[in-house]
Amino acid sequence: MAGEPILIVEDNPSNLKLVKILLTVEGYEIQTATNAEEAIELLKTFRPRLILMDLQLPGMDGLELTRKLKSDPKFHKVIIIALTAYAMKRDEEKASAAGCDGYITKPIDVGAFPSEIVKYLKKNKVGPLR
Repeated sequence: MAGEPILIVEDNPSNLKLVKILLTVEGYEIQTATNAEEAIELLKTFRPRLILMDLQLPGMDGLELTRKLKSDPKFHKVIIIALTAYAMKRDEEKASAAGCDGYITKPIDVGAFPSEIVKYLKKNKVGPLR
């Protein structure tokens, strides 16, 4: 799975740095955005296989961005994994209803995180969207 393009959309600098380091060490091609607008702009030129989507973003939240991407034929097959530190009772259901393919809570388990990403990539083998 190394070399797969992944976009991290996360507004918390510490979480962004941690996730980026964990995935870069595993050999993934990583791009980052700190809000939905940055992500939309980046997606004009970058075609990730997987997006790690923080749900609590400034401005447009991660659920709204997920719905927007999943409704676009260019991105509807991209794997979107919700990331959230504020795991409320129905958040996983809301993430799934918005189109997220998975759900990971923060704080990130550094030992298990890379394996979770591989699991999602293997389960949803569609290849990079170019």
